[in-house]
Amino acid sequence: MERKTISVTGMSCNGCEQNVETALRNLDGVSRVEANHDADTVDVVLEDGVSDDDVNAAIEQAGYDVKA
Repeated sequence: MERKTISVTGMSCNGCEQNVETALRNLDGVSRVEANHDADTVDVVLEDGVSDDDVNAAIEQAGYDVKA
């Protein structure tokens, strides 16, 4: 298991947090996710084998941008 904090732009409300959390929960191997629009971050706990590209793609498909 690996815990990561990802910087995400474009979240402005609790609904945005829910959109990002739902997108990440739909990925296999994501065991915990918590988005915070005030801090522009998403904390995720991932099983081995979940790539950063998969996580970033899920966030971007939900309509938000991942900061490098």
